[in-house]
Amino acid sequence: MRVNVLQHAPNEGPGSIQDWCHARNNKMFVYHPADFGILPTVDETDLLVILGSPNSPNDDLDWIKKERVLIKQMLAASKPILGICFGSQQIAKTLGCQVLDAPAKEVGWALVYLQNQIINGLPHQLTALHWHQQMSEIPAKAKLLFSSDLVKNQGYLLGNNVIGLQFHFEPKEDNVREIAINDGAYALENNDLQQTPSEIMKHGVPKENKTVMFKLLDYITR
Repeated sequence: MRVNVLQHAPNEGPGSIQDWCHARNNKMFVYHPADFGILPTVDETDLLVILGSPNSPNDDLDWIKKERVLIKQMLAASKPILGICFGSQQIAKTLGCQVLDAPAKEVGWALVYLQNQIINGLPHQLTALHWHQQMSEIPAKAKLLFSSDLVKNQGYLLGNNVIGLQFHFEPKEDNVREIAINDGAYALENNDLQQTPSEIMKHGVPKENKTVMFKLLDYITR
């Protein structure tokens, strides 16, 4: 399987998604559309992963619009997609949903709660890394997958092959440090979770997050 990853920030990489690719003998190709303007075609994509970004899907930028063309083609071809944070919002916007300011800015670690049992073996609650202040509406026909105490739409499942997550299960320890040291100022500005970059780094990544990421990817690619 060819897994095409769209990475939009140097400090927000695939993390445990790369581990899953290696464990399942898949080939991962990482694109940087914001820097190089290059995107894969739908024909050469078996799984599309869209990572986070400091940009908003509402920004008037060519690469953001071209990503949505690719997402539309992937949806039409019924190919699996995983969108994380910005990626989740991009999928929703492609489907006609609004991307809006969330009721709270969440930066740091906070619980998310499972909202349905469609995907077997997921814990009822998990501690995820949050790094956002926008959210999307839930696409029509999608099922709410996760919620947090402050933001209802933390994740959705569309059909059996598209998942959007507003938070991050993918970062490993090194990734969290990379995010926090480079974008730590974002955590200090009106953060409703009231966590500093130092506190975020000290928290540690729950071991079950990688397991859950594997389950989600296995589900949409089975």
